[in-house]
Amino acid sequence: MSDVDRLGKEFMGRGWAFPFAVEPPSGAIATAADETDIRQSILIILETAKGERVMRPDFGCGIHDLVFEVIDTATLAQVRRDVEDALRDYEARIDVTGVRARAGDLLEGQLIVEIDYRVRQTNQPGNLVFPFYFREGR
Repeated sequence: MSDVDRLGKEFMGRGWAFPFAVEPPSGAIATAADETDIRQSILIILETAKGERVMRPDFGCGIHDLVFEVIDTATLAQVRRDVEDALRDYEARIDVTGVRARAGDLLEGQLIVEIDYRVRQTNQPGNLVFPFYFREGR
């Protein structure tokens, strides 16, 4: 990537990679930048239950509160609202353009959440498919 391209993407940020990793052989902490950093940030938001972070109890996504609910149209609508709200509140680099939720493998308690978004600064579209499990141990 040229210096011009890199300077144009500075606003997207750079942070520790998720999941946390160390780069061999240097032992440096692995980092993520640009679109990868945004995608990893979205995953962190969705995978964090509200109240899980002691110093930021409001951070995260409310879908974890629905873990024992029946997967029906009302629950799917609540999942969409919770995902949209969490991403709007905690990922300022994107605009969410669509969220779809549907049942996956019901025997496994799987719910599929598809998120369409646009990176604000570049208008670049993105898509993330997030499998959420309504059963423990997943």
